[in-house]
Amino acid sequence: MLSVENLRSCYGRIEALHGVSVEVASGEIVTLVGANGAGKTTLLRAVSGVQPISAGRIRFDGRSIEGTSAHARVALGIAQVPEGRQLFAPLSVEDNLKLGAWTQRRNNCGSDIQLVYERFPMLAELRHAIAGALSGGQQQLLAIGRALMAKPRLLLLDEPSMGLAPILVDQILNVVLDLKRNGLTLLLVEQNASAALAIADRGYVLETGTIIASGAAADIQGDKRVREAYLGV
Repeated sequence: MLSVENLRSCYGRIEALHGVSVEVASGEIVTLVGANGAGKTTLLRAVSGVQPISAGRIRFDGRSIEGTSAHARVALGIAQVPEGRQLFAPLSVEDNLKLGAWTQRRNNCGSDIQLVYERFPMLAELRHAIAGALSGGQQQLLAIGRALMAKPRLLLLDEPSMGLAPILVDQILNVVLDLKRNGLTLLLVEQNASAALAIADRGYVLETGTIIASGAAADIQGDKRVREAYLGV
């Protein structure tokens, strides 16, 4: 579904990605593992179109999209749940969901919101609450629900468990698994690398903008160097 080839991206004169290549097949969960500053978020942002690239190719369903705008990529079926959630804090839960559906036909919005509420009943109970007043876990569910309103086929998840208590981390990762079971393809960046690899099909290890390891998630978990450097084992 997604093919990233020899991708390079810079912040000014500093190159953050040095020829990164990643593939995500339909129906997979693929996770990106690496230390802070390794380039994981930059890669997600490059795929979603909000981070410029200086070289390389990005293909979605076989179509080159590196010259396609971010909003057009949403319409093609790519949605991102950004790091830090980035909700519209003064607006209600329901208004945040409606904004997630801006690429969809307006007459479908109500039924799509109901589908999100069925998936996340907590949001239905809080539909009139101000997004900025929600707990961290509730905000993360809202951020995921907002992305789902765009009806993506590929969901980019950037640090969904950041700042959450361990029990809530498990709940969020269970949500990710449930999304896969319902046919969604996911590219996941997660600070809890061990937990992310436990639910992923495959993984890539990024180190200072370069892929240093890739393969089945179980194989990466078993790699001594990866375990010592990134899994705390």
